[in-house]
Amino acid sequence: MTEYEFTLHLSAEEYLSYYEGIAKAIQVESRCGKIIQFPADKMREFVLPDGVHGIFQMKLHDNNKISSITRLK
Repeated sequence: MTEYEFTLHLSAEEYLSYYEGIAKAIQVESRCGKIIQFPADKMREFVLPDGVHGIFQMKLHDNNKISSITRLK
């Protein structure tokens, strides 16, 4: 299992484009420098009135499928 940590800051307006389907994927740089792209709907549970903000940990199965995403801070 592979793990990545990343920071994400999206305002409510920015996330709206993902929610409406205009944008499908979020791309972030992990703390180790790897670029990760994943479906925007994976962040839906973390949306607050001001958007999505925090440090997250993503765990991937060996086949690179997302196992979980957790907010660390």
